[in-house]
Amino acid sequence: MKIGLIGLGNIGVHFGTRLLAAGHDLSVFDTSDAAMKRLQEKGAAPAASTLDLANRCDVVLLCLPMPAAVSKVACGPGGVIEGKAVRMVVDLSTTGPSVTNEVAAALAAKGIGFLGAPVSGGTVAAEKGTLAIMPSGDESVFKEVEPILRTLGKNIFYMGSAPGNGQTMKIINNTLYAVSMVASCEALVYGAKAGLDPQTMLDVLNASSGRSFSTQERIPQCVLHRNFPLRFTTELLHKDVKMCIDEAEKLGVPMQIGPAARQFLAFAITQGDGAKDNIATIRHFEEWAGVEFGAAPSDPAAAA
Repeated sequence: MKIGLIGLGNIGVHFGTRLLAAGHDLSVFDTSDAAMKRLQEKGAAPAASTLDLANRCDVVLLCLPMPAAVSKVACGPGGVIEGKAVRMVVDLSTTGPSVTNEVAAALAAKGIGFLGAPVSGGTVAAEKGTLAIMPSGDESVFKEVEPILRTLGKNIFYMGSAPGNGQTMKIINNTLYAVSMVASCEALVYGAKAGLDPQTMLDVLNASSGRSFSTQERIPQCVLHRNFPLRFTTELLHKDVKMCIDEAEKLGVPMQIGPAARQFLAFAITQGDGAKDNIATIRHFEEWAGVEFGAAPSDPAAAA
């Protein structure tokens, strides 16, 4: 099976690396020459364009940042849909159900199978191959590409035959993360202002009912020692929350809490945080409260 990968960013580069390490015949394309070079050096064959890649690969994987990019790359002029070799397209991006359904229908009209397979877990899980993946679409396509997905992730949840099901699950997941992240940040800053030790607060929460992915993973790893590594940008998280709210409204489902998280993320973007990791938005709560959450200067880990 000849595999093509389009989109070699923070997540895509790990997909490519894992596929090559597993011995797959991989062609890649990205608009960034530097991104292309990283995987060429590991053994990937460079494609000259999206269409060139789809002319040589029977399975094309997409890992792109925005729904509009997925639609253009998959179905636009010179897109994957015009490829002579492609039989199946697997979209690993967070595209949302509406655009996913449109792309699936357009590809089906050309006899190309499609699977929407968004992923969750971030860059660390992508590197380790421990992502959760939520594929949905034709079950025969899923069964054929399942070995590829198991190279990329550990927990595979087939969400059914409707192409958009996996995307719906993904934006629900990301919205819940955003809500818990914002709530955790403001609560922990309050605790710091009240004089509580940051590490002890996290220990209590993670042994109690207030725990979340934010308190168990993101804040200990990225905030506690003030390093704020880039794993998932504020701009992309805002996009996912907005998409979830919009899709829920299409179904007549009222959402009250998600919009509050979206509003805070939108504010953070106006303050220049769009390209920063979303957890760095805790700094706004810290500025308003006049206190910093994190390791004390005397803590050796803080200086490491």
